Amino acid sequence: MGYHRAGFDVVGVDIEPQPRFPFEFHQGDALDEDFIRSLGPFDAQHASPPCQDHMRSPMRGQTEHGTGWMLAAARAQLEASGVPWVIENVPGAPMRPDLVFCGCMFGLEVERVRWFETSWHAFEILPACYHPVPMVNTMRTAHGPWFREHGRIPTRDEVATAMGIDWMRGEEIKQAIPPAYTEHVGRILLSQLRERVA
Repeated sequence: MGYHRAGFDVVGVDIEPQPRFPFEFHQGDALDEDFIRSLGPFDAQHASPPCQDHMRSPMRGQTEHGTGWMLAAARAQLEASGVPWVIENVPGAPMRPDLVFCGCMFGLEVERVRWFETSWHAFEILPACYHPVPMVNTMRTAHGPWFREHGRIPTRDEVATAMGIDWMRGEEIKQAIPPAYTEHVGRILLSQLRERVA
């Protein structure tokens, strides 16, 4: 949604069906270069490889999700594409954090820090992360400042409102990022594309 708000025609690809994805969608392997080539050409590409193996959480224990390798594979494919690209993932992922966002930077009451690596090595100074009120926990677990303040986990609607998302369901929203993040990245990406044709 964020890239759409920034002015892009969005085409989604996922190996799993995404029945509520609001734009053109193709089910398939995003790491299959021939499959991606058959859908294009594209002016730019964005990848959000699974983040579970990169999360720094004491709640995870030692369990591996088995998808950590996908980030490097996605980067290699994006670099070979010849177009500007963006990778999004969690803090601690093996990537260069060119841009670091949290919901508070966009006026959202959600604490959801994400890193973005870009082909053009983006750099931007934004206001520091600041949470004057307890922020919504998107994992909806019974801990953290929001739970202590309200004495309950946030509802699905409260999480959706905090993230600026109203088309996803409970489990989907746990994997999502606020559209404000990709809208912001999308505006920077558009300036990069304009520079390429200037």
